[in-house]
Amino acid sequence: EHMEVVGSDGVHVGTVDRMEGSNTIKLTKSDPASDGKHRFVPVDWVDHVDTHVHLKKDSDELQAYWKKH
Repeated sequence: EHMEVVGSDGVHVGTVDRMEGSNTIKLTKSDPASDGKHRFVPVDWVDHVDTHVHLKKDSDELQAYWKKH
């Protein structure tokens, strides 16, 4: 919880709120990158975790996905 999430391009895309079930990460809606909405990221999109959650998708791909869902 509260870890920074970055796209494969290194761009900040959100902050972890909590896990939703075992396969979805829920991002906080208070993060400036969220537009005031909870955003969701499938765990399959996680490349690796260190001090941040690094995704396999870049920030543009995530924005396009969120616009559709």
